[in-house]
Amino acid sequence: MSEWITYAVGDIHGRFDLLEKALLAVDDHARTHDRDSRLVFLGDYVDRGPASRQVIETLMALDAAGDTICLKGNHEELMVDALTHAKRGAYARWCANGGRETLASYGVGASDHPESLVPAEHVRWLSNLPLMTRDAHRVFVHAGLSPRKEMDEQTEAACLWIREKFLRAPARDFDSHIVHGHTPVWEGKPNAEQPELLDHRTNLDTAAFASGVLTVGVFDDRVAGGPVELLQVRGRRFAHPMTEIADTPEPKADSPSLLKRLTAKLRAAVD
Repeated sequence: MSEWITYAVGDIHGRFDLLEKALLAVDDHARTHDRDSRLVFLGDYVDRGPASRQVIETLMALDAAGDTICLKGNHEELMVDALTHAKRGAYARWCANGGRETLASYGVGASDHPESLVPAEHVRWLSNLPLMTRDAHRVFVHAGLSPRKEMDEQTEAACLWIREKFLRAPARDFDSHIVHGHTPVWEGKPNAEQPELLDHRTNLDTAAFASGVLTVGVFDDRVAGGPVELLQVRGRRFAHPMTEIADTPEPKADSPSLLKRLTAKLRAAVD
């Protein structure tokens, strides 16, 4: 692929109203040049917002039509794990991280079995989404990459969940510019509604589910680095404390609890 325009769309989180506006904005922008273009969605299509089902159905149609790449986000992993019972406690973890709103978009009530109302093809599509894609100068991924590691050494957990280690890493730790979402606000990005534009990475998550702002970065294969332009669409704001955005990943099986670590230390001291 050479000399394409890539439109990278930040975290949607069930805001179908903003997705519709973003697609119109991209279509209008694409008419201003005669270049081939593609859409890259950076993950987190579901949860928190009110219309996750409509978002999924729209993205599945775009994906089938071509020139669209939908990457997997950590919320897609949470949803798939919950509905396939892949991990212990996955359903409760998903609901605690915005899954209730997604279930509501499918018409799932308290007495319903989610598996009977969420189409199996939706779950299969979500489970098979790729972790990353590239253009001439950049890597597109949901959360980020592990610093100082080659591309073939990157783990799924890092691509979907990484935050501080990636966000604080210096530019010299990466070989390519990284376009990502996942973190709408942190110490280095105090304004959730604005993207984070650095020499070595671009963060396009602008907390659409709460802020009502969805951001699209325009990337040119002829130009290295960050976006040549930003498209932002706006809609209704929803009150949501930004302190609750830190999704809770599954505890690592090989990571003992604090209680177990302290108990081990006490036993060692007694011995």
